[in-house]
Amino acid sequence: MKKKDIKILLVDDEPDILEIVAYNLSAEGYDVYTAKNGADGVAKAKKKMPHLILLDVMMPEMDGIEACEILRRTPGMENTIITFLTARGEDYSQVAGFDAGADDYITKPIKPKVLVSKVNALLRRLKNNENTQEDITKVGDIVINREEYKIIKKGKEIILPRKEFELLALLTSKPSKVFKREVILDKVWGNEVVVGGRTIDVHIRKLREKIGEDHFKTVKGVGYKFVL
Repeated sequence: MKKKDIKILLVDDEPDILEIVAYNLSAEGYDVYTAKNGADGVAKAKKKMPHLILLDVMMPEMDGIEACEILRRTPGMENTIITFLTARGEDYSQVAGFDAGADDYITKPIKPKVLVSKVNALLRRLKNNENTQEDITKVGDIVINREEYKIIKKGKEIILPRKEFELLALLTSKPSKVFKREVILDKVWGNEVVVGGRTIDVHIRKLREKIGEDHFKTVKGVGYKFVL
């Protein structure tokens, strides 16, 4: 996908921030839109269906947390990359952002060139998303065969129970992305059976034993991520 085809929505109540960020991302070649508060951002996002949303936290009418939660429930926006760009750098604020469904969290102030680099890195996930449905994918030294439910690591075949396989496939679909517990439960278990948070912990422990301790990181109060 070419940069001119990638739509980015900036949502912030500070006109100067909107102007500077929009200018730099437009100069990079992206198709950029802006909104001045959470309510305006939600409305514009539903109309434009952007690939990436940069969202402030503290805004009038509707804050970024509420806006993010609404966007995550909007059909067709499940895979939209949502990143908070905010001066609120406290741990509890970041946890709230991830709980709301954010993919990443960037703290202001940030130099325009650094922000553009961050955005470029985030948008590389679009390419990864296009490959998540392939029957066979390779992540580091791990080969995942979705058709045969088979894992090969360093040439050695590893047999996993179905739920462990699906959990691994989910986490490796976006390396370094933090998947919160609610998303894991929904994507891996769905409506099949009522399970508790400990179920995820047990499956992660088993994956650590079979795949490698260092690949699975716990983000306290949020969920888990796969790292290479």
